[in-house]
Amino acid sequence: MTEEYTLSRREMGDVPSIAVVGCGGTGGFVAEGLCRLLGNQDARLLLIDHDRVEEHNLRRQSFYTGDIGKFKSQALAERLSRIYGREVWYSVHPFSTEVVNDGFLTRHYARGLSGLIIGCVDNAAARRAIQDGGRSWAWWIDAGNGEHSGQVLIGNARTPEELEGSFDPDNHWVHRLPVPTLQEPSLLVPVTEPKALDCAETVDANLQSPVINQQMATLVLHFVARLLEGTLSWMGAYVDLEAGTLRPVPAEPATVARLVRGRVDSLFRKQREHSPPYCPSCGRYHW
Repeated sequence: MTEEYTLSRREMGDVPSIAVVGCGGTGGFVAEGLCRLLGNQDARLLLIDHDRVEEHNLRRQSFYTGDIGKFKSQALAERLSRIYGREVWYSVHPFSTEVVNDGFLTRHYARGLSGLIIGCVDNAAARRAIQDGGRSWAWWIDAGNGEHSGQVLIGNARTPEELEGSFDPDNHWVHRLPVPTLQEPSLLVPVTEPKALDCAETVDANLQSPVINQQMATLVLHFVARLLEGTLSWMGAYVDLEAGTLRPVPAEPATVARLVRGRVDSLFRKQREHSPPYCPSCGRYHW
């Protein structure tokens, strides 16, 4: 039986910084869910979105009539701060590492974003910007969806070389996993439709389930809750509302090796001078 590995939260520190990129269909529900999830816990929350609320957003996103014309990140941050009594910061600029770091640095957190970035974006350019941000955060969670299905992926290593020694066989922790765009390279492929519709327009045209974004937000929050508890053992999960299925992808060395076409042995952290050989059939070391 393959041993279970849980994702390390050590790099996030005692007071995690969390940035949500994209405050539309999924991101708005994620932002409010985070306020409920964190409760009175000491954590820093930053919302990033440069789009404004439009009337057609009201049907399926977390906005109200009085929000029309405001920046999405601003409308959410002000409402959530008022309701939950928590500081929620926002940026009305497109995502960049500088935007994230400045959002925390101006509030005297010198380390900038040392915790978690949650991408709830719907285009390849935004995902590439997050990917190219490098190791400015401990983990990157990405949520994406189609008409009735979607996926949530988590990772922090942009290249196969960064994965060397990522699994700790003694403590059953994994410190690095492939970033979402390495797990699913298609996330970086631009949509070439003549006129791309946003999420709200696809619902109006009956091209997307009106509840898929709430489902994706719930799955994202499940990842966050378990990550903060130190019990997250998945590197991804795929949901299909039409089929009624949820397929998790465990964070296992063999799975990672297949994804990056690498050797399983290179993924293990050697903590002893002479390590026993790895047995791929059972996922353990044996002398």
